[in-house]
Amino acid sequence: MSVSNPFIQMETSLGEIILELDVEKAPVSVENFISYARSGHYDGTIFHRVIKGFMIQGGGLTQDMQEKTTRPPIVNEARNKLKNRTGTVAMARTGEVDSATDQFFINTENNKFLDNTGTSPADFGYAVFGKVVDGMDVVYMIEQRPTNSVAGHDDVPVEPVVITKVTVID
Repeated sequence: MSVSNPFIQMETSLGEIILELDVEKAPVSVENFISYARSGHYDGTIFHRVIKGFMIQGGGLTQDMQEKTTRPPIVNEARNKLKNRTGTVAMARTGEVDSATDQFFINTENNKFLDNTGTSPADFGYAVFGKVVDGMDVVYMIEQRPTNSVAGHDDVPVEPVVITKVTVID
């Protein structure tokens, strides 16, 4: 019996992105993301780190660059064999392996160097937990936004790209 993957509708100030989450290969990351989405945590956050030819990152900061309160970090599922390829969504983290909370990123290129290659913090990688199934044009529009440094953060879009609403499609 196969598990049905949940879908996410992410409305942004530049258009809609639809994600399919991989509940079988990344159950902890999927449950974490869905829990934040259902609580309204992502509504009103921004894509605060946008790097052309790499990825767009969001989910944790408000338009005035304030970090949102998070739940405890989750286990890093980067050993699940899912790869950081164009259009995949992965959990952002600090230098600590198991430090992901609310922030995520969408790869805009194949980023093999983010994949799991070992057990050390430098080699552990970033856990992919889903993919964009519609709206890559919106992802690429976000990626092309001019950026600046704001409040100690680099690569912040000059004009905020707001995640207005994130809905779990049942």
